[in-house]
Amino acid sequence: MKQQKVERVHLEAVVRTALGKGKTGRLRQEGLVPAVVYREGGAALAIQVPGKELSRILRVKGGENALIALQFGEGSKEGLKGHPTLASGENVVLIKELQHHPVSSELLHVDFHQISLTKKITVSVPLSFKGEAAGVRLSGGVLEHLRWELEVECLPTEIPAEIPVEISGLELGKTLHVKDIPLPAGVRAVTDAEQPVVACVEPQKEAVATPAEEAGAVTEPEVIKQKKPEEEGAAPAEGGKEKAKAEPKAEAKKG
Repeated sequence: MKQQKVERVHLEAVVRTALGKGKTGRLRQEGLVPAVVYREGGAALAIQVPGKELSRILRVKGGENALIALQFGEGSKEGLKGHPTLASGENVVLIKELQHHPVSSELLHVDFHQISLTKKITVSVPLSFKGEAAGVRLSGGVLEHLRWELEVECLPTEIPAEIPVEISGLELGKTLHVKDIPLPAGVRAVTDAEQPVVACVEPQKEAVATPAEEAGAVTEPEVIKQKKPEEEGAAPAEGGKEKAKAEPKAEAKKG
């Protein structure tokens, strides 16, 4: 089976000369996305690209690993004078960073990184798990995914669209590591070879609560100390709050 590679696509671009927060806001209202192209040993270039086309590339044309060839129109020639490599047609870029609105998820800004097609780069490639693990099928195990992508090094033209991981032979209690995953020719794993990728584990057993536990903890009855008989009839202590009533004085005899 031939390994599918990331597709190379074209994207129209225009050099931005008017910068500032207000200008970028108007661009977005027109369906354009402000962007910057960074290149090694050269100045960054401010551009704008069509938002719908960029979203389509992200969705179906290789995602963030897509090789994008920027196509500059006639109006951009003046702005490209300080960027000889872009002006001469060496304009292949990768997406370096995307900025989205935190609420609406609208694409606000994108950073591109200019690359050389003859120099190896490091990228993250998604993993695609194939088959049903033997430990799940025969022993009732559960798959535990520990990684969903691998960091690899290769030429830009050799970036795989995905890395297939065959898990049909994965038995209960076993783990696949990075070193166990076959990679396409020209692709080297940067992620540590001993890192676990997927494991087949025993399903977690739910603890069965006893009737007493379901009813909640039983509280001990409050012990009320009963007074002794002699305590009940005891006179209040001297100096206590209750005072003994004084006997009425005898009336003095009238002379």
